[in-house]
Amino acid sequence: MQRMTSRPPPSFFAHDERGKVERMRFSHLVEINDPQNPLITPLTRDQLWRGLVLRAEMPKRFVPWLDQCIITARTQTSIERALHYGETVIRDSVTFEAPDRIGFHVPRQGDIPDARLTMTIEQPFEGGLFVRFEYADGGDDAVDTAESTDQQMVNDFRRSAYQESDIDTIRTIREMAADGLLDAPMM
Repeated sequence: MQRMTSRPPPSFFAHDERGKVERMRFSHLVEINDPQNPLITPLTRDQLWRGLVLRAEMPKRFVPWLDQCIITARTQTSIERALHYGETVIRDSVTFEAPDRIGFHVPRQGDIPDARLTMTIEQPFEGGLFVRFEYADGGDDAVDTAESTDQQMVNDFRRSAYQESDIDTIRTIREMAADGLLDAPMM
């Protein structure tokens, strides 16, 4: 597996003619339990919540190219982290709204624009369980613009990468549940 040792080049994030980052929003659902499919071992809501919390607290297990994660501050409802990718360090904060929602916020850092990810557990019917992943890149000072063809291609690539990463997150949570790692109560 190729190891990512630096952040994406600045051109990965679109800028308008004033140098402001163009806003990109993306949302999708990942189905966790399908009562109609007996081949999928269902997860409990608690297992899913614990797995999503571990994605924040132990991200190296979910992001293989991450070199190190240092939790620099902790409260009962949040953590601050320093994520090391080679020589690049990205600082973010994570808020926990137990047992439904986890929010990640990467403040603007150099060439990296403000970005947010929210993961929300949804249970629209008995036995059904979903996670909604919502991405917002660019922050409050970003601008909404019509995507150029080149930017549309870049954003389509980013959306696809986000979706694949989220599917991998759920796959990892399923593996952890199968190994019994999500059954103990959280401290």
